[in-house]
Amino acid sequence: MESKLNLNWEVVEKARESARNIAKDTQSFIDRHTTVAVERTVCRLLGIDGVDEFGVPLPNVVVENIKNGNGLALGASKFIGNAMIETGLTPQEIAEKVAKGEIDLTKLPMHDEFEIKMAVDKVAKATVERVRANRSKREEYLGRFGDKTGPYLYVIVATGNIYEDIIQAKAAAKQGADVIAVIRTTGQSLLDYVPYGATTEGFGGTFATQENFRLMRAALDEVGEELGRYIRLCNYCSGLCMPEIAAMGALERLDVMLNDALYGILFRDINMQRTIVDQYFSRIINGFAGVIINTGEDNYLTTADAVEEAHTVLASQFINEQFALVAGLPEEQMGLGHAFEIDPKVENGFLFELAQAQMAREIFPKAPLKYMPPTKFMTGDIFKGQVQDALFNMVTIMTSQKLHLLGMMTEAIHTPFMSDRAVSIDNAQYIFNTMKDLGSEITFKEGGIMQTRVNEVVNKAADLIGEIEKEGLFRTLEQGKFAGIKRPLTGGKGLNGVVEIENGYFNPFIELMLGGNK
Repeated sequence: MESKLNLNWEVVEKARESARNIAKDTQSFIDRHTTVAVERTVCRLLGIDGVDEFGVPLPNVVVENIKNGNGLALGASKFIGNAMIETGLTPQEIAEKVAKGEIDLTKLPMHDEFEIKMAVDKVAKATVERVRANRSKREEYLGRFGDKTGPYLYVIVATGNIYEDIIQAKAAAKQGADVIAVIRTTGQSLLDYVPYGATTEGFGGTFATQENFRLMRAALDEVGEELGRYIRLCNYCSGLCMPEIAAMGALERLDVMLNDALYGILFRDINMQRTIVDQYFSRIINGFAGVIINTGEDNYLTTADAVEEAHTVLASQFINEQFALVAGLPEEQMGLGHAFEIDPKVENGFLFELAQAQMAREIFPKAPLKYMPPTKFMTGDIFKGQVQDALFNMVTIMTSQKLHLLGMMTEAIHTPFMSDRAVSIDNAQYIFNTMKDLGSEITFKEGGIMQTRVNEVVNKAADLIGEIEKEGLFRTLEQGKFAGIKRPLTGGKGLNGVVEIENGYFNPFIELMLGGNK
């Protein structure tokens, strides 16, 4: 892409190098720790599923058993593999016996470490092949139907009932949607377990469960066959079960996952140590499964001013890019987030929005950027709202954004109806068609408002990342430099689920999945 903004690439590279150092520094902490969520994810990937007689998920039961026996620092793989050798049972059968109190995993005689790894690897490789087959199935669909070259129209369903969600999702696909995001029920990110089975009673969204993933995937494949298009499915692997939900998504062929530790720290008060470790494993899984991750920088602008704090969005994008690369997730799967959130009263606000979107596109040329609609300044005036969304749609097509979350004219009044969604899709399709090649036809004035604006943002972002590089990411989060929100190192939810690993720890899926599809 030819640069329209006359960016100072030396400053951009300086910022990227600082972000690389931040990720490297933080990774040294990650490599020394595991969490209960990481170990539950290992259990799930080894085939453990279901609940006990009290409705507690079996991965939680197994990890709690190991934790109570002070064994978590060696990893769930070691104790499950050891039990497989000792009993001749499968991981699922072992989990069921643990749930009944018939086996205590940390009390069994310990077998040879090589034999344990051999036993675990056999099961792990079968799971990895299942995920690889899902990726191949997606590629087969895309090969048969072709893939869209312009922005993906991304809409949400949020009824709370998976069966109602399916009806709405199919309708949205027929209206022209390319990505269906199933919003999670309010507060699920703070649950330290994943609910089981199909659900019908979510509030403000639908529970993320593996069965719900399976049902929606099947429904979208069905409507996709009818339409001759591949419809992508999106959910949320953020929160206290980040890697577990990533694993469930990989097993059920989800295509897009919201996946950002910084979002959980800032907006859900999840302990930074916990979620930064969880994020690493979740991104390894997403990278291997071919899932596009969405990051949450757009949320910064719901609490901070979109003009004054634009540089924090860019700084976070740089950092998220480097964390993703360390986890083996390629640029083509990085849906780095940003948003159209400048107050409509700001003079030349549209120029700033256009400049910032173009800046993100030029700095991250391979990324399928996730561009979010105006929400902070939407009102009950649906006619003005339609205009705001139309301007947002214009920026998307002019700057080649990829994941385009549609704004809804009634979102400031109520949960949008299916008819509202149809109007929004029609708005976007009209603008994307009538302005299809406008971006490649225009240039920006040398030294004008837009070039001046983005170079100011880039310089401030580079300065901020330089400060973070000196302070470290954790200290920066304590100081509240992102979104104006301070979080303590030892505060927030989930800290008691962080464990420092010991010699002998192993997680077979890191080795099997990290960079495994390159």
